[in-house]
Amino acid sequence: MKIREANHSDIPEILEVLKASLGETSSKKNQDIWRFKHVENPFGESLVLLAEEKDNIIGVRAFMRWRWQQGENIFSAFRAVDTATHPAHQGKGIFKKLTLKALELGKERGDHFVFNTPNQQSKPGYLKMGWKEIDKLNTQIIPIIPFFWNSICVQHYPKQTTDLSLKLLSVWNSKLEDSSNLYTPKTNDYLEWRYINNPLQEYRIETTENYFIAAYVKQHKKIKELRISELILVDPQYKKTCKSLIKKWAKEYGVHFISLNYPLGPSIFKLKVSGKFGPVLTFKNLESSSIDPKVYRIENWGYSLGDLELF
Repeated sequence: MKIREANHSDIPEILEVLKASLGETSSKKNQDIWRFKHVENPFGESLVLLAEEKDNIIGVRAFMRWRWQQGENIFSAFRAVDTATHPAHQGKGIFKKLTLKALELGKERGDHFVFNTPNQQSKPGYLKMGWKEIDKLNTQIIPIIPFFWNSICVQHYPKQTTDLSLKLLSVWNSKLEDSSNLYTPKTNDYLEWRYINNPLQEYRIETTENYFIAAYVKQHKKIKELRISELILVDPQYKKTCKSLIKKWAKEYGVHFISLNYPLGPSIFKLKVSGKFGPVLTFKNLESSSIDPKVYRIENWGYSLGDLELF
């Protein structure tokens, strides 16, 4: 078995392995989607490793690049995402071999850590390879009165002209830097890639020079959630405006509850239930000398739901 880094010419065969291993329905699998996630990412191209036998790709392991910051310290991170082993080659330890090689290369090249939110089936494997379980994500749940509930899922959101404010993003990042929490810096390039031009998930977006909101409706069988993936808001006088807008969307889409995490101060909603309702965040340190032990407590992560949700 040979392990090597992928190049762009491997993408068609990588997709065939993903389809053979995971099927067509688990997520969209085409070249545009792969390039969006692993080539066009503003944080840089993903670290993608392949396992080969007889010049055929039999395993894929992708670490998506990400950036976190704490104070003035900037961390080059990876998000463990797409992985697949061809069904004809199961039981050869391919996932573990590819993952350990990726960790080795990341450490050699000066990257700092890997994070992800694995499901219950894959989490034990990560823990055996040295990942640490931090905690479930803190999430704020805002209930909607039953009068507005509607179990029919909404798939389309109106497009609007987006005008991202550099001043808003600068102030937002500065406040998070002062908080001493770990956060993902927000830039025009990031927001356009992550929300505005995302081919995997359509978002309802509202942006002005005073706030940025990205949301979508997530269906859970007969229950609908309005997930606020990103809320960038620094001026308290616009809290009421954002709150009214989000509640308007919730009624428009007939959802049962709203979810969000606002990393700067208290929530904009007074009536809410706060708790550890999200998936478990796991963490693998690659460079111990530069990592603050505070990162092992979820309270020291200043994240939006969009920073950590799968896409």
